[in-house]
Amino acid sequence: MRTVGLITEYNPFHMGHRLHLMESLRLSGADRSVCIMSGSFVQRGEPAIVDKWTRAKMAIDSGVDLVLELPFVFSTQSAEIFSYGAVRLLDATNSVSHLAFGSEEGKADVLEPIAKLLVSESEEFSAILKKNLSSGLSFSSARSLSVSEILGKMGHDQRLIQDTISKPNNILGIEYLKALIKLKSSIRPVTFMRTGHGYKDTSTNLGIASATAIRQLLLNNDFSKVEGLLPEFSYSLIVKFFSEYKTFNYLDNYSEIIKYVLRLKSSEELSLYMDMETGLENRLKRISSEVKTAENLVQRTTTKRYPGTRIRRLLVHILTDLKADLIKQALNNKPEYVRVLASNYNGFEIINEIKKNSDLKIITKFSDAFSSLSETSKAMLEKEVLATDLYYFGLRGSTHPFGKDYLVSPYVLSK
Repeated sequence: MRTVGLITEYNPFHMGHRLHLMESLRLSGADRSVCIMSGSFVQRGEPAIVDKWTRAKMAIDSGVDLVLELPFVFSTQSAEIFSYGAVRLLDATNSVSHLAFGSEEGKADVLEPIAKLLVSESEEFSAILKKNLSSGLSFSSARSLSVSEILGKMGHDQRLIQDTISKPNNILGIEYLKALIKLKSSIRPVTFMRTGHGYKDTSTNLGIASATAIRQLLLNNDFSKVEGLLPEFSYSLIVKFFSEYKTFNYLDNYSEIIKYVLRLKSSEELSLYMDMETGLENRLKRISSEVKTAENLVQRTTTKRYPGTRIRRLLVHILTDLKADLIKQALNNKPEYVRVLASNYNGFEIINEIKKNSDLKIITKFSDAFSSLSETSKAMLEKEVLATDLYYFGLRGSTHPFGKDYLVSPYVLSK
C-alpha cells in the first residue's frame, strides 16, 4: 500500500486543507495519509490559534489517517530548517512513498532546478549571495536574486525564476525538494497548484479562505462568517475550544512576559539564539521598553533585513530558552522518535509499518517517552513540554496550564 506524507500546521484545518488532502491522495495514488504537524507554536513564530490535540482531531475527523508531531525545535524555524526537520522525520519512518505539497507553481520540474542549485552550494552561488547580502537585502531576498542570476545564465527565464522563488508555498516546496535531495530519499514528491487565496490574504470571497483570514475572523469572534469556511468537524471543535477558554491564542497574549524576559536577559545571553545578528539583540531590548504589545514590538523591529516572521520566531525562542546550540544538535542527530497526536484505523496500520521498517521509538504515552533516547532527543522532548506549558500559559482561563503533555492521550477515531 502507498502512503502519502503531508507537512502541515492546520491552523486551523479548513476547506483548503481538505482539498489538499484529496489532491495528495489522487496525485500520489496513495491509499493512506500521514501528516507531520506543528505542535503548540507554528513556523511564522506564533502560538497556534487552538491547541495541537484539537487540531490533530480536526485532521483525523476530516480524513487524515495519522498525525505525528513535528518537534518544537523545528516547528518555529526558517523554511529551510522547518522543512528539513519534517521531511527527515517522514523519511526516517521508511514507510512513506510520496510527499505531496501545494505550490503556486504547481509543477515540480520548475522547482527542482532551483532546489538542485541551492543544494550544490557552488562557489559561484556563494560569491553572488555574499554580494547581494552586502547590499543590505534580507537573506531570503538575496538568495532569490542570486538563484535567478545563476539560472538566468543557464537559459532559464530570470524573471520567472525570481517570481517563482519569491512565493511562500513555492519556497516551502523548494525546501522540501532540497531535503529529499540531501537525504537521498526514496520518497517521491508530487505538487499541485494551490487554488483560492494566498496564505496572507485576508479576504474570504472565493469559498476557500486562507488560514490567516480565518484566524482574523476568529480573533474578532465573527463565528457566523467562519462556519462556512471550515469542515463541520473543525467548526464544532473551534466552538468547543472557545467555550472552554473564552479566547483564542495569539502572540499578544505573551506581551508582558516577552517584555520582562527581554529586560531580564543581557545582550550576551540574547546573542545565543538562532538568527540573532549582532545589534538585533540591543534593538529588541530598546524597543521592548517603548511599546505595549508583542505585535508592536515586532512591527517596530521589522526592517528589510529583519522580516517580521524572523522577529516572532526569535521571541518564541527567547520565551522557551531555545538556543541555537540545541537546534544544531537536533539537526545533526538522527531522528530517534515520532510522537503520535491522533490516528484512525489506517493510521494504526502505518504505525505498525513504522515499527517494522524503522528503529524509531513511537511515543503514545509521554511519561514513557524519555527512556532509551540520546541526551539530545531528551532535551528536545523537554522543550516540547516547555512549549506546551507556555502555550497554555497564554490561555489565562486554562485550569491545568502545566503538564498537558503528560495528561492528554492521542485521539483515536474508531473504525
